[in-house]
Amino acid sequence: MEQSKRWWKESVVYQIYPRSFNDSNNDGIGDIPGIIEKLDYLKKLGVDVIWLSPVYQSPNDDNGYDISDYRDIMDEFGTMTDWETMLKEAHDRGIKIIMDLVVNHTSDEHAWFLESRKSKNNDYRDYYIWRKGKQDGSEPNNWESAFSGSVWDYDETTGEYYLHLFSKKQPDLNWENPIVRSEVYDMMRWWLDKGIDGFRMDVINFISKVPGLPDAPNPQGKKYVPGGDYFMNGPRIHEFLHEMHQRALADYDVMTVGEMPGVDVAEAVDYTKEDNQELNMVFQFEHMDLDSGPEGKWDLKPLKLKDLRDNLVKWQKGLENEGWNSLYMNNHDQPRMVSRFGDDGKYRVESAKMLATMLHMMKGTPFIYQGEEFGMTNVQFDSIEDYQDIETLNMYREKRAEGVPQEELMHKIHVKGRDNARTPVQWNDSSHAGFTGGTPWIQVNPNYQEVNAEAAVAEPQSIFHYYRKLIDLRHKHESIVYGSFDSLYNDHEEIVAYQREYQGEVLLVFLNFYDGQPKAALPEEFVQKNRDMLISNYQVEEISANEFTLRPYEARVYRITD
Repeated sequence: MEQSKRWWKESVVYQIYPRSFNDSNNDGIGDIPGIIEKLDYLKKLGVDVIWLSPVYQSPNDDNGYDISDYRDIMDEFGTMTDWETMLKEAHDRGIKIIMDLVVNHTSDEHAWFLESRKSKNNDYRDYYIWRKGKQDGSEPNNWESAFSGSVWDYDETTGEYYLHLFSKKQPDLNWENPIVRSEVYDMMRWWLDKGIDGFRMDVINFISKVPGLPDAPNPQGKKYVPGGDYFMNGPRIHEFLHEMHQRALADYDVMTVGEMPGVDVAEAVDYTKEDNQELNMVFQFEHMDLDSGPEGKWDLKPLKLKDLRDNLVKWQKGLENEGWNSLYMNNHDQPRMVSRFGDDGKYRVESAKMLATMLHMMKGTPFIYQGEEFGMTNVQFDSIEDYQDIETLNMYREKRAEGVPQEELMHKIHVKGRDNARTPVQWNDSSHAGFTGGTPWIQVNPNYQEVNAEAAVAEPQSIFHYYRKLIDLRHKHESIVYGSFDSLYNDHEEIVAYQREYQGEVLLVFLNFYDGQPKAALPEEFVQKNRDMLISNYQVEEISANEFTLRPYEARVYRITD
């Protein structure tokens, strides 16, 4: 089935985490004027869309994902006038902006919640999810928060508990209440009317909970257990998202992407196929969990290449004809791509380019996370005192209390902690990497003197210029955007390879995931056909060779024509 052509399918998105992007006033915190200063840099890179992580008014319990006013800008980021200037300046450069929509929960300092907790008969009480404790005095259910501990917090004023799937300062909105939904849609239209180009929707598949909020199965008798089956992809989720589309989105030509932990391929098709009128694409997490053991993200296990290949292929084929993929390998919640999937030492440049080739040549909309485009790496702070992330700090405190050795916990944090992605963008080799003239809110990665944007822009063979070429190719070749996808070398222990095809143009992608030198070959049916090298991260002398040896972390994309 021929899929419709849309601007957001042909776009490349750049995610900005404002707190760590660029500080214009030297208070140590990135801000909106700092983003404006770097728009020419993003124009040079060639991206089409900025996804802006939350800049709304917030007490910052979870770095802006706890919103106290959806229609105002956080003081430390600037003013609404600054925001309006940024939108105009971006649009003047042909760059669209999508905002983060965080409507599973608000801050406990939001006006709605301040009213809600005053009394049981307050007009805003039903904006949130309140419950009495069980008859034995325990909490309403046994669900565990995403940030550890209970999802319930007891409120003395009314003697009831409120639900918070995340921090206790992030109470969940009650989407069963139609007034809440109307408030959200009205707020979305307010931003759309200001001229934004869409939304990235935070944990949007959590908004429908199973009625009754039952206990989750607990065969091991733990105090708290994950309750995801009762709030992920819940019974009314498609109804809510279709209603959101009809009442907030349908009148605007915008991009929507839903962050959806726990979504599978079949569900993603339902969320994203056009006839359903829900979302354009989803962020799924399966490939982000392949190096996690049964106990979750902090339970480290080695990544098997076959597992990664099989998962990527499953999603490529599953959404090939219906729905649409988002393509990402890191973001503000995930470790740095080159440290996790590549080699951030000897082969940092080669492996960063290889991973980028893999992602940008697949079918879907690619997302670049700030600093990825010049190969920023994970950080290894020596002390827990240097970390800021609430998830990391809660895990450390809880596990130390259980007697887990400090060295073991610090290793887990170095590998998987969210602050790996949140160290300031390394703009140059000056003090604090040119991020701020003050003291940064979180320390800069010490490797900034070698790894920084200024050096990458100045070096013609850098990761930055390789990204520019990848983005340019996507803009020029419809086969990259709309072509079919077929995997090659399905059982190879070192190579990932695949084929894209559209209207007579074939692209063959070969990727060496390790530092060895495996042999590869063109499929037999293409041996006699014309070819050129669309892009590669090494100099390739013999394009005519049908068999070739891939160098460490080498990427090649052949273009085959009749």
